[in-house]
Amino acid sequence: MKNARQSEILSIIQAVEVETQEQLLAELKERGFSATQATISRDIKELRLVKELTGQGTYRYTQSDRRTSAGTDIRLRNIFKEGVVSVDVAQNIVVVRTMPGLASAACSALDSMDIPGMVGSLAGDDTGILIMRDNASAQQFSGEVHKLLK
Repeated sequence: MKNARQSEILSIIQAVEVETQEQLLAELKERGFSATQATISRDIKELRLVKELTGQGTYRYTQSDRRTSAGTDIRLRNIFKEGVVSVDVAQNIVVVRTMPGLASAACSALDSMDIPGMVGSLAGDDTGILIMRDNASAQQFSGEVHKLLK
């Protein structure tokens, strides 16, 4: 049900200029979906919907571009400032040491960011391992992370 509702939300915002959550709820109800305002709010967050200014001076929901480097930079900075202790490289593997219990969250966030050259990650309690496609990708990513930690 959740996937169908979220898919319908994406269809609605492409077809109609939706300005408020209440308007989105009404559009969903017209299409046979029942939901609460809290559910819609969670859907908006999960779908990474943002409001953009239209040519008429109003706002509308639209899907955020997840792959912007500014957005990635901000998310990485927040994650790493809060919980990463150190980052090191061993050939094509990047080892990320975190505060206890945070490695899984850090690796999950990194997995969702579509980082160039990253194949995947593996997390323990306080250590995450990022497998990069090659040594150069590992070195480049490690350099970017070191800049964020300063």
